[in-house]
Amino acid sequence: MCINEHWSVRTLRERIGSALFERTAISKKPEQTIINDLQLLNNENKMTTDLFFRDPYILDFLELKDTYSEKDLENAIISELEKFILEMGNDFAFLARQKRITIGGRDFYMDLLFYHRKLKRLVVIELKLDEFKPEHKGQVELYLKWLDKYEKAEGEESPVAIILCATKSDTMAELLELDNSGIHVAQYLTNYVPKELLEEKFLSSIKNAKIQLEQRNKKEEKD
Repeated sequence: MCINEHWSVRTLRERIGSALFERTAISKKPEQTIINDLQLLNNENKMTTDLFFRDPYILDFLELKDTYSEKDLENAIISELEKFILEMGNDFAFLARQKRITIGGRDFYMDLLFYHRKLKRLVVIELKLDEFKPEHKGQVELYLKWLDKYEKAEGEESPVAIILCATKSDTMAELLELDNSGIHVAQYLTNYVPKELLEEKFLSSIKNAKIQLEQRNKKEEKD
């Protein structure tokens, strides 16, 4: 990714310091999946969503106060759009804020809409101040289906979404099978977190995710 995104030495150090790899969805996949996805990126310049999605996203540069609203969070992201895009990925391009769509005579508003050049997909970002809830899935699925029908250009892949929330339950996300719907739920951190704490937390998360994956695969083989 360093070569593909043309990182400088300084950027590479910052990415390592923020535990970038450990925060990607690919880090929690089997080793062969990681190898295959990296080879696809290096040889064909094609990126999978597992290389793109992260958890959590570190937004400490927003400098938000202790109490803030979803509008405050959105305003801060727009104000620091360049830094936000660097956190999301260099091929990330901003398209719209509070994009209005009308379905059945009712207006809906997507918080943020981006486009990712390597993925060739529209990317919806929905902001939630509290914990992830099951009803958030239905809301964002509606946005994705509308974009897929009315906004997807020829040659593009189906749109995907990221729900950024203060907290989330991995078990709930798994039961809702969000990966199959193109929706990724991730926590966002607005305060600085020491590198050592990040590494300890994420390495444990990766280990637990791979254990659960192995157990699920074994169960499927038995069935």
